[in-house]
Amino acid sequence: MESVIQGRELPPLDNDEIGRYSRHLLLPEIGIQGQRRLKAARVLIVGTGGLGAPLSLYLAAAGVGTLGIVDFDVVEESNLQRQVIHGTRDVGRPKVASAKDRIRGINPFCNVITYNTRLTSANAMDILRDYDVVADGTDNYPTRYLVNDACVLLGIPNVYGSIFQFEGQASVFYAKQGPCYRCLYPEPPPPGLVPSCAEGGVVGVLPGIIGAIQANEAIKLIAGSGTDSSNQSASIAGRLLLFDAWKMKFRELQIDKDPGCPICGDHPVIHELIDYEQFCGLKKDSAGEPVEVIEPEELKSRMDAGDALQIIDIREPHERAIVKFPQAKPIPLGQMTRRIDEFDPAVDAVFICKIGQRSVFAIRALREAGYTGRLLNLRDGVNGWAKKVDGAFPVY
Repeated sequence: MESVIQGRELPPLDNDEIGRYSRHLLLPEIGIQGQRRLKAARVLIVGTGGLGAPLSLYLAAAGVGTLGIVDFDVVEESNLQRQVIHGTRDVGRPKVASAKDRIRGINPFCNVITYNTRLTSANAMDILRDYDVVADGTDNYPTRYLVNDACVLLGIPNVYGSIFQFEGQASVFYAKQGPCYRCLYPEPPPPGLVPSCAEGGVVGVLPGIIGAIQANEAIKLIAGSGTDSSNQSASIAGRLLLFDAWKMKFRELQIDKDPGCPICGDHPVIHELIDYEQFCGLKKDSAGEPVEVIEPEELKSRMDAGDALQIIDIREPHERAIVKFPQAKPIPLGQMTRRIDEFDPAVDAVFICKIGQRSVFAIRALREAGYTGRLLNLRDGVNGWAKKVDGAFPVY
């Protein structure tokens, strides 16, 4: 694969840079020319969390001339287990500010452009169009489809990574030369089927491994990856790399370009960015019957008053081992409908999970099964209870 840096005058390297990047210069696959391409390159990293942290650190260290970083979040204590670009003293700071400081500390030659905003259909094209490579470090399906579609429309390679618990994936989606993300995943999974890392957990080293693989692929795209001795492209474009950190196993799947792909196929029907929240089914509740919410303070008041309540903890056993919720009956989400006879429609039922998201699906499942009683979702779940009612509860 040829370098994505084509037809551009390359900047020279001064003696300080030659010293800094000398181990790259000794590699014939990179050399002076490849390092000058890295210096000329502009890479956008979407997300400065688990994947964005190693991506930013290694691309800065490698000598990428301009790094753009997009994130709207602030550093939280729970991030520090895996997001190694941030430190304890950064808790509460915007992630892009913390990341910029760390990047500049690693390599003062690197120009860092920050976007302290959520990437949306309204701003994505304007942000992405000035970059040579985009690295996707996001953790949700709407943004993954958004990044993919914007990259296809702009003709930019998308270096993809995803993580969950002990499993990771990586690939390069470059519609000019192979498949895009929609060729692999034409439709998003149903809402709630795949929990986020905030709900399902992730081993701390996994994003470091997958993020480093993404950084490696970005470097090859810029320097020019060429082919190996068997004449196979050195890039993983057209291949999906699967990694299991618990079993320490790698697998690889071939990805073919889908001629019927709606954005990069033979007859594309997507010519502009769409509403990705709607595409991923995340606006379903707003159009249907809303889920009734109970505030932590109100639940505490009703519990203290001795009101008749059914408090249902839908968390899994390993989560309940972290902290037990008072007066709650454990019914995991997967058992909800088959245990419907255990509910009393005459008594309000309050559903509890970690952050108040999975409990929405429990309520929806009972409604669809024909349950007629009142169903309430504890706002922000156990974490909301810890923050607003009982400070002795851990936030996890």
